[in-house]
Amino acid sequence: MTTQLYLIRHGESVENVEPIIGGMRGDIGLTDRGREQARLLEQRLHSEKLSVDQLYASTLPRAWETADYVARALRLAVQPAEELHELRPGDADGMTVDQWRDRYGGGDPPPTRRDPYHPFSPGGESWAAFLVRAGAALTTLLDRHPNETIVAVCHAGIIEASFYLAFGLGSTGHRVSFAALNTGITHWRHHREPDGRRDWTIVTFNDAAHLATAAIPANHPTTPFPPLPAKLD
Repeated sequence: MTTQLYLIRHGESVENVEPIIGGMRGDIGLTDRGREQARLLEQRLHSEKLSVDQLYASTLPRAWETADYVARALRLAVQPAEELHELRPGDADGMTVDQWRDRYGGGDPPPTRRDPYHPFSPGGESWAAFLVRAGAALTTLLDRHPNETIVAVCHAGIIEASFYLAFGLGSTGHRVSFAALNTGITHWRHHREPDGRRDWTIVTFNDAAHLATAAIPANHPTTPFPPLPAKLD
């Protein structure tokens, strides 16, 4: 059984630019540039006539707003998937990065970077817990839709977690980061054998060709979340 999985990162968000810790409380959606990125993504998907069976999206506003553009191009209804949220920040949700550092992220590197089991803030996820949740969410989608094509509009952390899942990486080893671009497309081909063995093939990563001719950056030029336990963007 072979399933095609397309993971699309949301467009540039207000949280990327401010920068603000953007959980459900702090996320207020896309910037004007993010909407233009999403419009160009919609235009590309429409012109390429990609045949898709299922469309899912994180319910965080920045991803859900991006999914509206994708849904128009694919002519599919968006199915909400809360388990595709970025790492859940807990009490730090809505704080600026500097406020988070002052209250919870002291030290160099911060405790969340030193210890994969340390929560981002009280009530939030650790990097290890996030990888478990994200990996389970992706596996569920694949097992729910064998031999279909799935598009999931999500976050940099979810895309990063897909590599950890495919490569069998744990949370306690060396951190491997993947700089996902705004509206970039990552395409996995997943094959499941009758005995349950899973084979992963990375087809494309960070494909943001729809932005290349429009002189619109795929990422904000600053790095709004320097060394955190996961890319909260």
